[in-house]
Amino acid sequence: MAEKSFEEKTEQPTPRKREDVRKKGEVAKSRELPSVAVLLTGLITLTVFGSYMYSQIQDIMKGAFSLITLHDLSLADFMVFAERMITSFIIAISPLLAAIVIAAVFSNIMQVGFMFSGELIKPKLSKLDPIKGFGRLFSKQSFMELFKCLLKLAIVGGIAYWSLRGEMKNVSFLGEMETHSIAAYILLAIFKIFIRCTLAMIFLVVIDYAFQRWEFEKKIKMSKKEVKDEFKRTEGDPLIKSRIKSIQMQMARRRMMQAVPQADVVITNPTTLAVALKYDSSSMGAPRLLAKGSGRIAAKIRELAAKHDIPILENKDLARSLYSLVEIGEEIPPALYQAVAEVLAYIYKLKGKYAHAG
Repeated sequence: MAEKSFEEKTEQPTPRKREDVRKKGEVAKSRELPSVAVLLTGLITLTVFGSYMYSQIQDIMKGAFSLITLHDLSLADFMVFAERMITSFIIAISPLLAAIVIAAVFSNIMQVGFMFSGELIKPKLSKLDPIKGFGRLFSKQSFMELFKCLLKLAIVGGIAYWSLRGEMKNVSFLGEMETHSIAAYILLAIFKIFIRCTLAMIFLVVIDYAFQRWEFEKKIKMSKKEVKDEFKRTEGDPLIKSRIKSIQMQMARRRMMQAVPQADVVITNPTTLAVALKYDSSSMGAPRLLAKGSGRIAAKIRELAAKHDIPILENKDLARSLYSLVEIGEEIPPALYQAVAEVLAYIYKLKGKYAHAG
């Protein structure tokens, strides 16, 4: 049976997958939160700095209307006057502008943290594909956006209607009020509508962010094969690592076997273990273990020792101690000096007898 080309994504995304999608600019983010944050911050700023801004704009308007009374006004004088008016207007509304910018930036940082990615603004030909565009038009995301727009329209419209209906009883008294009182009343009514709509929109923001978070987590889920492939990329393919380790062991074993002919003696268990020792007083502080092995490797060491006329000595306890305590290429520990010295003395004595007999 052929393997499925599409595997269900049931695994949680790995930290590396989260990092990769974040680099592409894909994060869980609600577009409604910055809008509501900017609107609410603007209303609060107008409440706090409204009097200041009103008086400043009032002075600007008086100065602008006073321009009509001036005669013989040159172009240079008009440009200076216009520059002063524009500067005064920017200073007057600067609290509102600063608050809106801070709210917009902070609301985005609060959702996704500090992030910069140019992937989303790169031109892609796939975005011009009409078939994919038609698919995006009827996607789940598009229907969710449509639902949010209708819900916002219903919320804002309902709250505005409810607020205006409550104020209708005061409309009959507007004819008895002065002009500035009427303007203040209208502004207060508008302010109430905006505050109530903004507070109601917070509820929509919570729902939208929860949906965006759920949709994002579902989107970046991984299949078991993807998790396995990523593990191979980061940690290495277990089969390849096992093969490399096997090759390394074979090379080490080959070098070890090449060193056996240089040994002075091979100590055996007698059949299970075999260790090869060499001692050169001019270059070594203590006898050094050149090779060791068990089973077939031990048999190979004994075979090479016999082939090169290296003495083979049976000593079970010493063979076990050397095999377990000393690694290849290391000198023997002081605890084994006495036992190894007796073995080497015996071997040297035998070699001396053989040399004398020769």
